[in-house]
Amino acid sequence: MNATGFHFAEPAWFWGLLALPAVAWWLWRSAARAAKTPVHRYADPQLLPHLAGTRALAGPERWSRFFAWASLWLLLLTAMAGPRWDYTDVRLFQPGDNLLILLDVSRSMETADVAPSRLARARQEIQDLIMQNRRLRLGLIAFASSPHVVAPVTEDSRTILLALPALATDLARLQGSRLHAALDRAEILLQALPADSARSLLLISDGDFDESDLTERVAALADGGVAVHVLGIGTEGGGEVPGPRGSPLVDPDGEPVRSALDADRLQALADAGGGLYREADYRDTDTRDILAAAARSKLPPQASDERSRVWHERFYLPVALLLLLLLPRFKGRAGVQGSRAATARGQPQQTAASRPEATV
Repeated sequence: MNATGFHFAEPAWFWGLLALPAVAWWLWRSAARAAKTPVHRYADPQLLPHLAGTRALAGPERWSRFFAWASLWLLLLTAMAGPRWDYTDVRLFQPGDNLLILLDVSRSMETADVAPSRLARARQEIQDLIMQNRRLRLGLIAFASSPHVVAPVTEDSRTILLALPALATDLARLQGSRLHAALDRAEILLQALPADSARSLLLISDGDFDESDLTERVAALADGGVAVHVLGIGTEGGGEVPGPRGSPLVDPDGEPVRSALDADRLQALADAGGGLYREADYRDTDTRDILAAAARSKLPPQASDERSRVWHERFYLPVALLLLLLLPRFKGRAGVQGSRAATARGQPQQTAASRPEATV
């Protein structure tokens, strides 16, 4: 929307005004039917309130109530539509450091040698990175047999945070851990970033890869200016890999498949990529070290020429007026509660015949 003055953020809420003609027609129809009921044939209109305990509203009184409630409905719709005017121009900042996370979601990451599982610990490590991050733009790729871009490198880390619970080992139809394909996809995403920005990768895995030439591939990325850091998940003792239905995964010989942390391979990948290698634990030192190493740009975050308008919302004005108009109605309700309390104490009260209630 290119509006520069007074306008509504969500004008579609005013479609709710179409309910007013329908309500008005219903009131007119119900009043006409009430005047033709059989009881009007046997009693004078002035006696009906004493016989029935209720009285019908006169035409002017009925429509005055309708217009009063219609005004309240209009104020509510106006508040929901979001009236606003005046805005502030905010310059957008473009951080000079970017970190793209490669998360291994292969079946071996379900191993429970670290509680509650390797994948759950990896998700917690990513959450810690997001909560501690103050400078980096983050992105996330989940990979097994094929890579899946969960979020490109962005300043909105909340997108990654919301996607973490959905990351599971059944994300890929075919099992396996193909790091080459994930590195290819990561390189495409990083090439789209400004050339003068710092670009880094963070591999979170147990190192259970069945691929060759990974060290050479990571070294080529480092030569292109992309540092590769590694966060190892698991233990050297390892554990049995659970199958899709919870039972242990077995090999062709019928033996349970075991997986252990391959720290030597992960360390070699980090060395080839010119990055850090850390093993995940419950402390924050591992994530702090990786964030510090990824923020290696010598230039501070620069403000870009792009600007964004931040509008001054005024929805609270019709809300305040709506509450003021409703206050007298709450006062009347309090009077009814007081009369009921007096009746409970044994004080006399008007009967229904002497105090007829009004009905529409």
